[in-house]
Amino acid sequence: MFGVDTSELLVVAVVALLFIGPKELPRVMMMIGRWIGQVRGYARHFTAGIENVIREAELEEMEKKWREENVRILAQYPADGDYPEPTPVMTSLPPSDDQPSLPLEAPAAPDDDPTPPDERPLP
Repeated sequence: MFGVDTSELLVVAVVALLFIGPKELPRVMMMIGRWIGQVRGYARHFTAGIENVIREAELEEMEKKWREENVRILAQYPADGDYPEPTPVMTSLPPSDDQPSLPLEAPAAPDDDPTPPDERPLP
């Protein structure tokens, strides 16, 4: 974190203890913690604002591209143009006489054992 090693942090803590004193050290640390929290809050607010500006710029750019594409499409296919009617793909159902009726059940599998299935022993 910011290139601060454990030994350097220990030296800073000892110097703070010597200059501030053990009685005032907790209050000073709490004040420093609040300042750090406020600075982080300001930084978070600043980065969120920058991200919003970037997002809005990207949206404006996309809207510009969409408008240009819409103008191109409308120029290529004007609303009052004469377009042929599409031919229908299927006008009626296919005749049912051409297709054989499908069986409702699958045929039984071939079986070499002549005994009825009810009389066979369970596997």
